[in-house]
Amino acid sequence: MQNRRKLFARAVATAAVALAAVSLQPAGAAMAGTPDEPSTRIVGGTPAEQGEFPWMVRLSMGCGGALYAKDVVLTAAHCVDGSGPNTGITATGGVVDLDDPAAVSVKSTEVLQAPGYNGTGKDWALIKLAEPIDQPTLKIAENDAGNNGDFTIAGWGADVEGGQQQQKMLKATVPFVDDDTCKGAYAELVPGEELCAGLMDQGGVDSCQGDSGGPMFRKDEAGEWLQVGIVSWGEGCARPGKPGVYTEVSTFAADIKAGAGQLG
Repeated sequence: MQNRRKLFARAVATAAVALAAVSLQPAGAAMAGTPDEPSTRIVGGTPAEQGEFPWMVRLSMGCGGALYAKDVVLTAAHCVDGSGPNTGITATGGVVDLDDPAAVSVKSTEVLQAPGYNGTGKDWALIKLAEPIDQPTLKIAENDAGNNGDFTIAGWGADVEGGQQQQKMLKATVPFVDDDTCKGAYAELVPGEELCAGLMDQGGVDSCQGDSGGPMFRKDEAGEWLQVGIVSWGEGCARPGKPGVYTEVSTFAADIKAGAGQLG
């Protein structure tokens, strides 16, 4: 299995070099890389517009995230190395193009990895920032009413399995896949902690390695964006019969809220 959690370990080691290299690329250029380098982007996506998803954040260790608060990023547990003081992460926000001079970059001060995380389920974490990023935040789901229909995913990662690192954000739409169907694809799925989305029959659209930690979201009944998932793992990228697996945010909403209150 090409598991996004397993591939992430080497992404941390290459992140600083890879992101530095991106800054040297001409606008719109892609840097050759491996699927475990930072910023695997959305497969089958289209370019996101500036300001379309203003709460999207790029993390220097090679993951995505969303602004839970202006100074707190919600990401995946497998993107961080435990809990505690941490000034080694840089969050970049406010842009779709990582080379845009308007990009805002802020250092971390503290990390909270989901209590009890052991590599299976519970794949969420919070990163406290040294100062706010002045962008709108993304509301999280507090119940499972939104776990259906179509979702939006976005990120800066590879546009094909094993593909190239990207500088500009892509977006895509993926449909909900029920637990029973997803269990047929992944026996290790943890229902209630994980949910699935993707085009089961034909594949072709998916999140991918390095999109880890980024949000999966949809409009709620009031027409506001609502985060229902966190990019977690999957076998390959956009393969038929192998949907993406996402942390089920509503299951952990109370824990996320409590954890954010403890930071700083």
